[in-house]
Amino acid sequence: MSKGGSVMDTKHEMSKIQNCMHNAGFKLTPQRQAIVKVLLEHHQEHLSAEEIYIELLRASFSFGLATVYRTLDILTDLNLLTRVSFEDGVARYDLRTEDKNHFHHHLVCTRCGKTVEIHEDLLSDVEQLVLRNYHFKVSDHRLTFLGLCQDCQNKQLLGDDHHQ
Repeated sequence: MSKGGSVMDTKHEMSKIQNCMHNAGFKLTPQRQAIVKVLLEHHQEHLSAEEIYIELLRASFSFGLATVYRTLDILTDLNLLTRVSFEDGVARYDLRTEDKNHFHHHLVCTRCGKTVEIHEDLLSDVEQLVLRNYHFKVSDHRLTFLGLCQDCQNKQLLGDDHHQ
């Protein structure tokens, strides 16, 4: 599956992250910068800490997995990352970039695990209803649709045909 989606200005995003960290009293160390670079390069994916660590090893970085976890925690606390969990229960990370100011939705195939992002805000009417009826201003939301992707539906149809 292609990474597709919007084109990202990685230098601008790196600068934005650096400024946010600096304002919160953190430095963008070379290790943290390498982790952010992996997140930027894979911004259409939802990588786990271990997957980020593997990418860093491939790029010949030699710091520990604990550094990855600490950095992810800092970035999450600063609202630069969102921690998401899908059907596999593994914590994955979604970089909050300028094209993702509001959380997007996910389609997760329960058979093969493929995850697709929906970049339309499908819940703006619901947020207005919540504000009006409950006097609660929603700042963000998470919505995951579980089901079968087109490929798994096709495989299921083919499999069902062979059993008849």
